[in-house]
Amino acid sequence: MMVVGEGTQWGRLPQGPVRMIESAELRAWVIFEDERLLVINKPGDVVCHPSKAGPWSSLVGAVREEFDLAMAHLIFRLDRETSGVVVFAKDAVTASRLQKAVQRRRVQKSYLAILTGVLGEAVTVDQPLGDDEAGPVFVKSMVRPDGQVAVTRFDPLAVSAGFTLVRVALETGRKHQIRAHAQWLGHSVVGDKIYGPDARLFLEFIATGWTPALAEKLLLSRQALHCAEIDLQLAGEPQVFRAPLPADLAEFCAKHGLLEHPTSSFAKATEDRSNTQHPPSPRLWRTDPTPNDKPC
Repeated sequence: MMVVGEGTQWGRLPQGPVRMIESAELRAWVIFEDERLLVINKPGDVVCHPSKAGPWSSLVGAVREEFDLAMAHLIFRLDRETSGVVVFAKDAVTASRLQKAVQRRRVQKSYLAILTGVLGEAVTVDQPLGDDEAGPVFVKSMVRPDGQVAVTRFDPLAVSAGFTLVRVALETGRKHQIRAHAQWLGHSVVGDKIYGPDARLFLEFIATGWTPALAEKLLLSRQALHCAEIDLQLAGEPQVFRAPLPADLAEFCAKHGLLEHPTSSFAKATEDRSNTQHPPSPRLWRTDPTPNDKPC
């Protein structure tokens, strides 16, 4: 059985069986396709980049095989446990243009996330991110003064039962930016094994797999983060691609009353931001102290 690994400070450890993609389900994930673009609604248990387990073990490999493409250019990636909209370019010219647009911040992305605790108002986090060199997982990022500029806006959509459904917008594109900034706020993403209550839970998951003990601490088997909208209009494409909240996150929201709030509908959460005027939100600058007492 092929296994893959994540990094720890002591090397790479196995992470369990690779999730193999079936042809029929891949076709069912397609949001849009034309001669230049292919847009997929990625589930929260699928890896984007190829692995040693063969082409059907990753979204890139499966797309190449299923759609008979010499190259499938991934415009941006989502973490394994993040679901939502992923855009592929079918040719090098389109890929280059869109990848440059991403670098110039002309591709607008909107995420939905479920956070622990009550976030009572919109907030913009302006805190630099760099490697967490002291933690047990070396892929982890943290707020640190010598890090790279990172800016994230969190807009509450619904609050219930000690959780907050938020819409998240990025002004920068750093590794694990939403998850690291959410932890810094003291409102970690529900189900996050690395940026949740204790990064050692990730190591426990590697060693034991998903267990009732982990379920009690993390509440969800994957992080409650979903790329809900990709707007390519500023990049020269006419489309805005959207993916509804997936079943596992919708079920969690329903169970905890987050879908009963009048502003928590998916239509409201992913409305056309070109017609939306965001009110000013508090901006937590890089010189501000961390708002919680937990180390990042």
